[in-house]
Amino acid sequence: MENTTEGKWDSLPVKLNDGIMQTLDELGFTHMTPVQSACIPLFMRNKDVAAEAVTGSGKTLAFVIPIIEILIKREDKLKKMQVGALIVTPTRELALQISEVMGQFLQKFPQFRQILLIGGSNPIEDVEKFKEQGANILIATPGRLEDMFRRKADGLDLALSVKFLEVLVLDEADRLLDMGFEASLNVILGYLPKQRRTGLFSATQTQELEKLVRAGLRNPVRITVKEKGVAASCTQKTPARLCNYYTICRAEDKFNSLVAFLRQHKHEKQLVFFSTCACVEYFGRALEALIKNVTIHCIHGKMKHKRNKIFSEFRSLKGGILVCTDVMARGIDIPEVHWVLQYDPPSCASAFVHRCGRTARIGNQGNAMVFLLPMEESYVTFLSINQKCPLEQMVPVSDVVDVLPKVKALALADRAMFDRGMRAFVSTVQAYAKHECSLIFRVKDLDFVALARGFALLRMPRMPELKGKNFPDFIETTIDTDNIRYKDKQREKLRQKLLIELKVKREERAAAPKRHNDKNKAWSKQKNRKDRRRKTAAKRNRDEGSDMDDEDMKELLKDTRLLKRLKKGQISEEDFEKQLTAGPKSQRKTATGPSEDPPSSAGEEDV
Repeated sequence: MENTTEGKWDSLPVKLNDGIMQTLDELGFTHMTPVQSACIPLFMRNKDVAAEAVTGSGKTLAFVIPIIEILIKREDKLKKMQVGALIVTPTRELALQISEVMGQFLQKFPQFRQILLIGGSNPIEDVEKFKEQGANILIATPGRLEDMFRRKADGLDLALSVKFLEVLVLDEADRLLDMGFEASLNVILGYLPKQRRTGLFSATQTQELEKLVRAGLRNPVRITVKEKGVAASCTQKTPARLCNYYTICRAEDKFNSLVAFLRQHKHEKQLVFFSTCACVEYFGRALEALIKNVTIHCIHGKMKHKRNKIFSEFRSLKGGILVCTDVMARGIDIPEVHWVLQYDPPSCASAFVHRCGRTARIGNQGNAMVFLLPMEESYVTFLSINQKCPLEQMVPVSDVVDVLPKVKALALADRAMFDRGMRAFVSTVQAYAKHECSLIFRVKDLDFVALARGFALLRMPRMPELKGKNFPDFIETTIDTDNIRYKDKQREKLRQKLLIELKVKREERAAAPKRHNDKNKAWSKQKNRKDRRRKTAAKRNRDEGSDMDDEDMKELLKDTRLLKRLKKGQISEEDFEKQLTAGPKSQRKTATGPSEDPPSSAGEEDV
């Protein structure tokens, strides 16, 4: 199928409810997309569906509409606590988005209630809300949904509620598996009835997804939506109306180029992807200070409570910048995104496609650009072959100004900014080391000095990758970074308290008697100590099982030493005989039986 419109809604082989048709008209959806025209009739005819379609192809409506149609036509109407449909999705943002679309349609069907079960809120509040309001449609992330199934002690029997399930949808199914939700999905599937309709929707097909298809679907109909004019053997995975670019710049110029580009497009809506949460925190704050009169938001996976609010605010904006990690790469529909900028190439090649898919959605025009270092240029060829994603080189950004001194000034003014910069640098190097394309992205090829300059660091951080390396070309600040204070007075007060405690501990350690460390001693002294230990161990063994007493053993050792000296020619046979029979020899006990004396303990030996 081609990713163009497939006719009007009334051309479907199954008739849609008047309420659904009215909502579609109000939302301005006059024509269907291919994935919608293929999936909706199949779902409504009791078929399981596994659909693969490029990002922005309208997959959400392809399952929202059939869910409502199926629940409307159900013979036994659903009661308050009976769940008829379950939609599982990998991220909170995507769950919120689906809930918003579902809510628009449910305005015409007040007999149905939906509930959103996602992280970032108190699970007990979700339990109480479910018990009070009930729900016929659940939209959830795997972790929170699994938790809800275990809340029977709190008065919620979700396992009983889902026994009435008609439809299960796994949206962005490949991402569900990528993010490590396989165990949670298995638990969830164990609670669901076998007789149900199941839909798997994804932008890419993986081996893991194929296993899920075989495990969760009964004779599924497979649907693959291709871009117009693209051969089946060379399926382009990005939207046809997406202009995809790359630009080459040195590590120390990379952030300057980004700032210049954002300033030139400040009236447009832009997403900027970084590889780590720490980079989002650091560069997001820097951009807020450097780009004036533009709304800048930051979102990453470690944000617990603010993500939902930030996402909703950015969606409603006409222009602005969202600095984010790959938590925003999948399935998120943000209206009218003009540019998707990838400051760091993603660690997984398929994520590149999904990042680009945040623009040029549902047939609209969009642009994407990735920033690459000179040594990373072969990544362009890799993407063209591996992901069927051709890129066009963009001319270097013009009017680039050096903003790094201003970023350094921010770090000197607030220790929080200094800390963020150090964490961002460390996390970037570590992410680089874990990159899927290890032949292209190699830590040993990184110019750490240039990278540190590009991060506007005041000094090089301490980390395993830099251990034992010298960086004479990196000019550290002359200011003692330990004296940089936090702007937050409470935080600085706590830091000063910790510094005092640390100083006291160091003084106590210095005053305490030094423990002897063999590693710092001369080799000969170490050897003597080892010999004494060996003798102690030998004595312990004798004490445990020998028939000789301590005096006998001493005499035996003395005779052994005399014999060694004789063999080496250090004494004559005559001297040997004299020393052997002289001295304590006359006082020796006979060795006809064991000694009556108790054996001495190992600790009694004169060491």
